Amino acid sequence: MDFFRQHILSIVAFWPLAGMFVLLLMNKENKALIRWWANLVVFSGFLVSLPLWFWFDVNNSDKMQFVEKHAWIVTLGADFHVGIDGISLLLIMLTTFLGPLAMLSSWTAIENRTKEYYAFMLMLQTGMLGVFISLDFFMFYVFWEVMLVPMYFLIGVWGGPRRLYAAIKFFLYTLVGSVLLLLGILALYFAFPTLAMQNPELAAQFPDTTHTFNILAFQAMAKYLSHDFQWWVFLAFFVGFAIKVPMFPFHTWLPDAHVEAPTAGSVILAGVLLKMGTYGFLRFSLPILPWATVYFVPLMSTLAIIAIVYGALVAMMQPDMKKLVAYSSVSHMGFVMLGMFALNPNGLNGSIIQQINHGISTGALFLIVGIIYERRHTREIAQFGGLSTVMPVYATIFLIMTMSSIGLPLLNGFIGEFTIMMGALQHNIWWAVTGGAGIVLGAAYMLWLYQRTMFGKNDNPANQNLLDLNARELATLVPLIIVAFWIGLYPAPFFKILDKPVNKLVETISPDYFKGEAPKAASAGETR
Repeated sequence: MDFFRQHILSIVAFWPLAGMFVLLLMNKENKALIRWWANLVVFSGFLVSLPLWFWFDVNNSDKMQFVEKHAWIVTLGADFHVGIDGISLLLIMLTTFLGPLAMLSSWTAIENRTKEYYAFMLMLQTGMLGVFISLDFFMFYVFWEVMLVPMYFLIGVWGGPRRLYAAIKFFLYTLVGSVLLLLGILALYFAFPTLAMQNPELAAQFPDTTHTFNILAFQAMAKYLSHDFQWWVFLAFFVGFAIKVPMFPFHTWLPDAHVEAPTAGSVILAGVLLKMGTYGFLRFSLPILPWATVYFVPLMSTLAIIAIVYGALVAMMQPDMKKLVAYSSVSHMGFVMLGMFALNPNGLNGSIIQQINHGISTGALFLIVGIIYERRHTREIAQFGGLSTVMPVYATIFLIMTMSSIGLPLLNGFIGEFTIMMGALQHNIWWAVTGGAGIVLGAAYMLWLYQRTMFGKNDNPANQNLLDLNARELATLVPLIIVAFWIGLYPAPFFKILDKPVNKLVETISPDYFKGEAPKAASAGETR
């Protein structure tokens, strides 16, 4: 048990990868065994991650826990260094929770190249978990890049008619962002030795370090970085993370990727992959570049507001169910960014909670769209109507998750949106007004979608004999409903986990952070 506790993060992250290697040894013709094994691996991975929730010390949620560090590439100063705080914990639990549900949804949907499909799904799971546990920037970047490969193939091989276009667009957008992200990482890497020599306090904290990728070291040197340096590194990070969120105007890859991806790919893409961008801002941009964070608040808030309104308006015009849900993600992630850059406890708490809510609600909506697509092989809204008469259980679950998405009280979406609106109002009343307009538009397009598909006359012969949800489909959706009500009715455990790390972030970016002293330059250049 001690060994398990000491290495739990490594076990959680590499469990799916170990399962993938076993899967590769299986006969590709034995599809039933492959399906059972892949589902067993990812479900047991969720069970393996559960002790994190119970062992995590909420009273020290701002400090890294379950830390494990080993020398890796000594000549570069890169270590195998993992650990989590309260923010990481919630995103890891979201990842291990959604993974089995996405995998189970693929049971009958994937018939071709089954072995390769499940191998890529397991690899993707490890890549995502690795991003959230990394405390070494080199290691973080490796996982960040590894994750691209399986998602590219999941879209490009098992996607819809325009899958190659969508896969290449997704890969190129993300690759451009990754290159700029790497430049920002290297700038910090080369700045650290100079700053450590100039500032004995920093050197005392990390005495054995010359060149390092240690994220904690970069956070410690934040107050010594010049304004010019922060300005340029923030822009490099901004492009890398904004593409992943995606923020306006970097969002155009997302609808194509969602529409063409298989159902499980869309669930993971919306539920977890988009959160890597927001996690990057929370873990790196805000604590490492506090002056630049404050400087760029007008830009970030403007882009977030545009995304909220633009995403909602475009969603209202979509004839395709999946594309409508995809554009709703643009709008919802705009809310996440608006709360984050309010830079106050309410805004940041709401931003992080809403990331979890978005994964639950939008993941469920993609599952719901995927279920009807498997039966009818179309997602055109005009092809449906009156489905509640033949699929009452399906219609009931669809209604619950629609209410969750639009923020009905007692469900998870309300908690996140309400807290974000409080944070936005504290910062700027017009942020709250615009955010409120986005909430109204969100209700309009989701209720319009539900009314068109579930109510009215069922006069299309192709819809009159559709089967309601089976046990497997219920197993993918009921857990999401339970969590949606849990967060909506009793969000206290989530806020308690986030309380200290959020307050620590706010203190880092507050005007008192520099205590009236000009930060020392990372180079010969003057501060901005």
